[in-house]
Amino acid sequence: MAENLTTTVSSKTKEVLISRDRPCVIIGERINPTGRKKLAATLNEGNFDIVRRDAVAQVEAGAKILDVNVGVPGADEPALLTQAIKAVCEVTDVPLCIDTADLQALEAALKIYDGKALINSVNGEEARLESVLLLVKEYGAAVIGLCMDDDGIPPTAEARFAVARKIIERAGKLGIPAEDVVIDPLALTLGADHHAGKIALDAIEMIVAEFGVNITMGVSNISFGMPDRNAINAAFIVMTIHAGLTCPIINPLHKEVATAILAADLSMGRDEWGARWIKAYRQRLKAAG
Repeated sequence: MAENLTTTVSSKTKEVLISRDRPCVIIGERINPTGRKKLAATLNEGNFDIVRRDAVAQVEAGAKILDVNVGVPGADEPALLTQAIKAVCEVTDVPLCIDTADLQALEAALKIYDGKALINSVNGEEARLESVLLLVKEYGAAVIGLCMDDDGIPPTAEARFAVARKIIERAGKLGIPAEDVVIDPLALTLGADHHAGKIALDAIEMIVAEFGVNITMGVSNISFGMPDRNAINAAFIVMTIHAGLTCPIINPLHKEVATAILAADLSMGRDEWGARWIKAYRQRLKAAG
């Protein structure tokens, strides 16, 4: 069993440590125009009011890192992404996860970001792997590595483990330490394959045992197309945390899932005297009146 590694990300004033020895770190996913027509429209107008509101709301709901994605078709993404990052930093000081497939936008964002960013993401595709890792190295960032390659998303846990190994080893050759690589084994929907959850869980356990790296995942993907999605997400996230997940990408405003994370931390001995659970419970009672 590999040693549990600690990934550090930071803003100008705040540092966040990600490790299996610490409580789960929520990465807030809401600053993303995919499926959000109103947000996409306001971004196209250069209006960042929704971005600011989403940033504040997610931090208040427990997010420790915010994912920032402005992938609007036809937009000047380098300009838009830097503006969005500045808007978020106006209202909160949590570290950011810079989420873009555009290398120019990524470098533009890294140039203006004051801190150690988390980059979302790199994968095993040869055309992208080294170009992103070179930016990770140049700007001293941490990076999410997706378990997919030129053949797509592997259908087995073993094949996803192999992609994780490739990303970690290639990063190491460039001088990027394993603790700065956060692996995403990828959750696919149970609606298309009822084995999808088990494959993701097995991949997490294999990667953690071999490398000790931190694990992220867009957990809500598991329930896409299924009814009562929050119930599925809440159950699945508890299992992934037990398997080794440390920093899920979720919507922290979904109380059922956020509460499940707190319960998992408490159950795994990461909440001393249950202080965080009790505080959150009292907050829920107060909000309910």
